[in-house]
Amino acid sequence: MIEPDAPYHAHIYFDDAERAAATELRDGFSRDSAILFVGDMTDGAAGPHPIAQYEVHFLGAAVPAVVATIEATGLRALVHPLTDDDLADHTTLAHWIGEPVELDVTVLDPPGINQGIPRFGISDF
Repeated sequence: MIEPDAPYHAHIYFDDAERAAATELRDGFSRDSAILFVGDMTDGAAGPHPIAQYEVHFLGAAVPAVVATIEATGLRALVHPLTDDDLADHTTLAHWIGEPVELDVTVLDPPGINQGIPRFGISDF
């Protein structure tokens, strides 16, 4: 069961052919009051993500709507909670939409340690 107030992320992946769809989705998320933060589109690797992506932050109550919105676009995405275990968040606790992307999990924080990087909105949870 998803806790309604639990912090979540979605990483939306795109390639050059999908950029327009990713931009349109990002613009829609920017207008959605359930979305707490919409990140910049990155064109290369960022953290464990080896390809272009951006992230959106939201609470657990919004997970079903966010997943349905992403699925409707046909884009790939990783949806995960934010716990004190960065590795589990991106692997065993994660939900993939579309074809998974091989992540570089070696750059993730060890369980129980967040190395000072805000991971939810503009501050850590």
